[in-house]
Amino acid sequence: MAYMSQEGYDKLIAELKRLESIERPKASAAIAEAREKGDLSENSEYDAAKEAQAHLEDKINQLKLTISEAKVVDISRLSTDSVQILSKVEMTNMTNKAKMTYTIVSESEANLREGKISIKTPIAQGLLNHKVGDEVEVKIPRGTIKLRIDKITVG
Repeated sequence: MAYMSQEGYDKLIAELKRLESIERPKASAAIAEAREKGDLSENSEYDAAKEAQAHLEDKINQLKLTISEAKVVDISRLSTDSVQILSKVEMTNMTNKAKMTYTIVSESEANLREGKISIKTPIAQGLLNHKVGDEVEVKIPRGTIKLRIDKITVG
């Protein structure tokens, strides 16, 4: 089960509709066009179109699975007492005093440019269930960092 925001869930639904209504017909058309070019045994365009269709169907099925396992979190019921999914956490790196802000989201909603990190990342895992003022040590690929939680908000 993947916990996510309503916004994240809506994006998944929109992507599924786009794949099914736009990309799937394009893939079928590409196969039909390649088929018309003759001998299928030596038709690399046909093979490529079939492979692209298989990848698309895999993506659609994976998306359907993610949506079926999704649990939309009611943000109004979330607490800011400790870090949890959909918490927006302002923190300070105690080594270099750099300030960082991340929102902890489901894996499918993660987008570093938007400051959204997956709940499965080492930083998110290290912050979970900690409170404002706590200093946590987090193991990341480059070593260990010490973070102080300065503020927790929701969304």
